[in-house]
Amino acid sequence: MALFKPSNPVLRAATFENARALGADQAMTLNGTINKTGLLLICTILTASWTWSLARSEDPSAASLPLIIGLIGGLIVAIATSFKPAWSPVTAPLYALLEGLVLGGISAFTEAAYPGVAVQAVMLTIGTLVCMLLLYGTRVIQATEKFKIGVVAATGGICLIYLVSIGLGFFGIHVPKIYEAGPIGIAFSLVVVTIAALNLILDFDLIEQGAAQGAPKFMEWYGGFAVLVTLIWLYLEILRLLTKLRSRR
Repeated sequence: MALFKPSNPVLRAATFENARALGADQAMTLNGTINKTGLLLICTILTASWTWSLARSEDPSAASLPLIIGLIGGLIVAIATSFKPAWSPVTAPLYALLEGLVLGGISAFTEAAYPGVAVQAVMLTIGTLVCMLLLYGTRVIQATEKFKIGVVAATGGICLIYLVSIGLGFFGIHVPKIYEAGPIGIAFSLVVVTIAALNLILDFDLIEQGAAQGAPKFMEWYGGFAVLVTLIWLYLEILRLLTKLRSRR
């Protein structure tokens, strides 16, 4: 689902450098990237609302097919966008629409088990985004080389844990504790949420660099796509953390 990428590699400095070499009549701007990111969020909300309605209807299973389509399609489109940033004006909105199908279904099914948890997760995700923007804008947190290395390493470690657990799951082996609602599982989720939030700092920094380097206009869509990838990961991890906390009651 392209949610657990180490330090959001879809948004790396080399991408902007390569894009700049292509040339363009118009250059990437911060305001343009913000606008594109907003449009992508709207696309995500639209399809999420639809699958949410399906999952909350008399036949919740009706949301299963759109959810699966979103999972598979979102992965394919994310990979294509990562390798071909120039396609992002088309593939980024498509990715947002597909991931909305996934988020709406997952949120609705989770909401059915834990009423109110989806709204809480959305609000916490928005709050985290605003806080990260403020911390980055005021330079309270700076994307220094040491900071970047630390976040990259931590994100890579989390990615490895998820991949190993998925692989072991095919053999009927389940990684204990971290997915449970005990202290270890909650602590693990808190760490993952923190790392996901810090990835936003790297995203903001690289977008700012891209705008400063005069990357072509289509990189605004690519930057918005990369931020969306991180936000989706952050939302899902917050949702998982909240369900763990709820299940302890």
